[in-house]
Amino acid sequence: MIRRRDVIGLLAAAALPGPRPARAGQALLDESVGFAGQVLFLSLKVPALVLGVVREGQTSIQGFGRRADNVNEAPGADTLFRIGSITKAFTGQVLASLAADGVVSLADPLTKYCPEFTPMAQSERPIRLIDLATQSSGLPREVPHEPGPPDDPFVNITPDAFSSWLKANPLMFAPGAAISYSNFGFDLLAAALARAARKPYPELLEARVTRPLGLKDTSFAPSTEQAAPIMPGHNFDGSPMPNAKTGNVIVGSGGLYSSARDLMAWLKWHLDRFGNDRADERLIDHAAYLWRDGLSAVFGMDESGHMDAMGLAWVIMAPKRGRPLILQKAGGLQGVFSYVAFAPAHGIGVCAAINAFDVASGLAMAKTANDLIAELAPR
Repeated sequence: MIRRRDVIGLLAAAALPGPRPARAGQALLDESVGFAGQVLFLSLKVPALVLGVVREGQTSIQGFGRRADNVNEAPGADTLFRIGSITKAFTGQVLASLAADGVVSLADPLTKYCPEFTPMAQSERPIRLIDLATQSSGLPREVPHEPGPPDDPFVNITPDAFSSWLKANPLMFAPGAAISYSNFGFDLLAAALARAARKPYPELLEARVTRPLGLKDTSFAPSTEQAAPIMPGHNFDGSPMPNAKTGNVIVGSGGLYSSARDLMAWLKWHLDRFGNDRADERLIDHAAYLWRDGLSAVFGMDESGHMDAMGLAWVIMAPKRGRPLILQKAGGLQGVFSYVAFAPAHGIGVCAAINAFDVASGLAMAKTANDLIAELAPR
């Protein structure tokens, strides 16, 4: 028999505020990010690491080490860093946005907008915008050029150099037949999109992506105030590298700065797969356009995880051994390795950056991010 005082006790306990699911979820997320980040940081022995995770709308951003050699503080949510080739995923989104609005078509030839970039020997099918965005253009990784000075290393990468190379050299393969990683191709893509939209590419990126999504830290040329909490990079020998200016040419392939806070906001937009705001753009951006088994060769795509298909710059990894489908992109520029990855069907994404050019550490960072997605993906 239940006594009266036992009933009162049960009712009182039921009335007490228990742990809210949201608070419990945030605590789990913070614990997971903190533990994974600390283990990764201690194993890599890099100067600094910043790690962020978004899971079902909740975010956790944590930093480790020293943001700069002369600063005794860890990187944080607002710390700026170069995101290198993650810039390509932003370029892919600009393409998706223009395609959704009918300004361009994915199948448009490059020469429709930039006739000066006509290859020496035209194949049966010209280089299309989709070929540039899926790394299947047949172009080399870089246009050959003399290295610039340390404070302006990209000065010799010019539109004239692009045009001259195309007029003098054949493509490595017919567009769409294979994949070979190409910074060259994404800079051509940005030039074509700017021409189609009739505005300089940095302004186009701002109008189409960064301003609508409220990404205040993401730009090619940070203000003095924005640059104050920057995380400088280190070269392969451990020496510090300057924060060299991007210029106006490598804007499609790798020139952006961003912060973990901005990348988390960007990933939240990508994870809003049932949202109505710019839904067409998101669908175009996330689609798989080239599957690996239909290609004659694939080069330079598997460092951060096996590529099964290509989206608009996104490397798509099929589900495997409990890990969900992931879209990911890695970057490296001026002594910083960075990585973003997300599982659109599970509401989880990760961003990470280290301020050292250490290949093994960059690969380990990507693996940790992919493993976090597998472990934390809501089932």
